[in-house]
Amino acid sequence: MPKAIDHDQRRRDIIDVTWNLIVKGGLEAATMREIASEAGFANGALKHYFPGKDDIITGAYQRSMDQVMARIAAASEGLTGIDALRAIARATTPLDAESRDSARVLLAFWERGLSSEEIRVAYGELLRTWHDDTISRIADCRAAGTIDTDATDEELAGELIMMNVGGTVLSAIAPEFATPAMLNAMVDAFFRRVGAPEPARSDAS
Repeated sequence: MPKAIDHDQRRRDIIDVTWNLIVKGGLEAATMREIASEAGFANGALKHYFPGKDDIITGAYQRSMDQVMARIAAASEGLTGIDALRAIARATTPLDAESRDSARVLLAFWERGLSSEEIRVAYGELLRTWHDDTISRIADCRAAGTIDTDATDEELAGELIMMNVGGTVLSAIAPEFATPAMLNAMVDAFFRRVGAPEPARSDAS
């Protein structure tokens, strides 16, 4: 009896291979031929699992976003208000090796989006969700008195998102201008400027 093929696992394998190719060599390294070869498929076999390359790139992007969401969940667990907002700001900033690898995949996704309306729409939906969640969190902090600034909630949310996107781009293409220390300092400066209280320090610190 022929062995059953786990198509979902095959798709995950293809996405993992694509993710690694992009991290090592950028979008140009992730050709359909190279993806198939690295994943152990005959050339042309990828079409049985993905309609086209954009779908594979989107899958690799989603893997990066899953990593981001996992970092957010871990960093903000048990936190509320300004402490949660600060933790999320750090978790979405490329401060370690894994998140900086993810930044390279995000750049590839954005580059592909220049020629793909579907990818642009998908990223636009993500940005809207991110923006709306950030606005809600900022409004809660302002109501609690942990944000005190004349800047509007809209302006603050936009700044946090642009800080993240800018840090992501620089960490991938000019990391000397976006070291973890620099990015941490940028996040700290933002929260000081909006009047947020300093984070509580543990007895061990």
